[in-house]
Amino acid sequence: MAKKIYAVKKGRKTGLFTAWEDCKASVNGYPGAQYKSFSTAEEALRYLQGDPVSASGLQETEGCTAYVDGSFDQTRNAYSYGCILFYQGERTEMSKAFQGGEDASMRNVAGELEGAMAAMDFCEKKNIKLLHLYYDYQGIESWATGEWKRNKPGTIRYKNFYDSLKNVKVIFHKVKGHSGVELNEAVDRLAKSALGI
Repeated sequence: MAKKIYAVKKGRKTGLFTAWEDCKASVNGYPGAQYKSFSTAEEALRYLQGDPVSASGLQETEGCTAYVDGSFDQTRNAYSYGCILFYQGERTEMSKAFQGGEDASMRNVAGELEGAMAAMDFCEKKNIKLLHLYYDYQGIESWATGEWKRNKPGTIRYKNFYDSLKNVKVIFHKVKGHSGVELNEAVDRLAKSALGI
């Protein structure tokens, strides 16, 4: 039997869950809870986004949805990212590890920045106009938008990369890390796997 994906639009925690127990904990007794089960993550994401027409006039689901996270291995001074993208019904997984360098001082945040840039680059190269980027570290959005100051080479490079995007508009979505949001947990596992941990 195919595993169901539960999408919670309104509840204690929102996002995608693979376990009914996690979904139930989020919606049970929550006033006005909104949730549904789906057979694919793509359908579940479409439900979460509500298929609204954005200010740019694009259907939200015409774009790409990506989840990113980073990891760090102190013993090797190495960091990595995991990224899962959904575009036109296809799921793409990417991960990469980096050894040392000036960005290693930012630990797992360096990896999450690399993951965000990988997702943006994926959309830029494929001329995808819209990217819904789900992240758990606030700097992913705040450094890009200029809300936070960039003091380190890695954050300056990230902001410059974001500013250089010509084709894609990024819509940022913060999720709480390690809170049972399935795709956030999945990219965390991907990032760890890239480091062999």
